[in-house]
Amino acid sequence: MPGSRVGFLLYGIDQGTDRLFRLATRWMARPEGRSRARSVHAPLILAVQLWSWLALYLLGFALMLWPITHGLGSALRESGSSLVTLGFAASRSGRAAIVDLFAAATGLIVVALQIAYLPTLYGAFNRREADVALLTMRAGEPAWGPELLARVHLMGSLPELGSFYETWERWAADVAESHSSYPVLLRFRAPNPQSSWLIGLLAVLDSAALYASIAPEQAPIQARLFLRMGFGCLQQLARTVGIPYDADPRPDAGIKLTEAEFRHGIARLRDYGFPIKRPVEEVWVHFQGWRVNYESIVYSLAFAIDAPPALWSGPRRIPTAPAEPRRLRDRTPEDPEGAQV
Repeated sequence: MPGSRVGFLLYGIDQGTDRLFRLATRWMARPEGRSRARSVHAPLILAVQLWSWLALYLLGFALMLWPITHGLGSALRESGSSLVTLGFAASRSGRAAIVDLFAAATGLIVVALQIAYLPTLYGAFNRREADVALLTMRAGEPAWGPELLARVHLMGSLPELGSFYETWERWAADVAESHSSYPVLLRFRAPNPQSSWLIGLLAVLDSAALYASIAPEQAPIQARLFLRMGFGCLQQLARTVGIPYDADPRPDAGIKLTEAEFRHGIARLRDYGFPIKRPVEEVWVHFQGWRVNYESIVYSLAFAIDAPPALWSGPRRIPTAPAEPRRLRDRTPEDPEGAQV
């Protein structure tokens, strides 16, 4: 159902399989190993969901047949025979034949729907990951907001940020619609253990918030439009999975990101020569006013899906130091090792 909340059955399957993966990966020290193990999680949810539907239909039709067959065992046998369309067990009663026909049709429809469901999921996953993969060169691995701004400035591409944020505005709208309709997509992971759709979205949001805070007269209008669409996307996903959030927080409500962490990002910008036209204290106040709209949702989602540990992305179930993107090196024939930019 488009835009619906996660139902009881899907929620139970999601949380039950999540506990299994937590037990299986709690001894894995490296985030890469946990990510590879977690890549099986989303397909497992789909398989368990299909078997759960079939099992519930099996029980439901058996309860309808029970008064006719006068035995739960024979009712289950006839229900299963009809549901998988094998037809090895059937009653002579006309009422039982009607139930058998409905059971056979239901079994075919459920399996057909699940098969038709997969291309839709893959299409949404592919659209999501294409732009996240393109983000690697701009924002590093794992993606980080200050690194994105610093590299774009280094490559002389600041004027192109408007079209970049416009692309990500559309990306956020697509993710909001597809992931709220198919919540299992939240669990699908990128092939690269250092890459994550959520960390990528956070990096682009932080870069737009930083740019609007550092140089409000220079930041393109697309940055503010993307920020609105970005935290609107996160709020829609939060409603779908039941994460509480403040829909209209005060700019001075405070955030969990510390000022020391923020200054570390400012230092990275200065290392790359990014022009900072405002006092850092003033930038910090304005940046908090933007980040308060999306930080709590990102932290909750990153914790829930065990996203790769990245700077400015909050804690994980297994405490792991966040990885910092590698600095760019200018490798030339005269300097093969390459000096850090």
